Amino acid sequence: MQGIISEIFYQYLKAFSLYKPKEIKIIIIDNAAFHSLSKYTLPDNIILIRVPPYSPELNPCEKIWLYIKQHYKNNVFVTLDNIKQWLYDFVNNKLNNEIIKWIIYNQKLCKPFLDHFNV
Repeated sequence: MQGIISEIFYQYLKAFSLYKPKEIKIIIIDNAAFHSLSKYTLPDNIILIRVPPYSPELNPCEKIWLYIKQHYKNNVFVTLDNIKQWLYDFVNNKLNNEIIKWIIYNQKLCKPFLDHFNV
């Protein structure tokens, strides 16, 4: 099963690399087993950055999930479909690029990165 999930992740990365193929894509990933791609050759425009083990504070996705959880924690959902609909509406109506940037911004990480690239 694990190899199948890694293969799916690899196929996703290959497909993603074809979107604006001249653009470099930097993807931050955790150490989930399915992120193990040692037997695959990544496309040239895909760069994977792994966060250290046991450091969810460095994973932007974890911060976004925390933000979402803060908004649904006091709701009661009768069915799984209700939860799915709520999440769909929240992501499409409440999350925009500016909010996501605000959620994941980390001065400790951004400053060295921006300094390195003279941005």
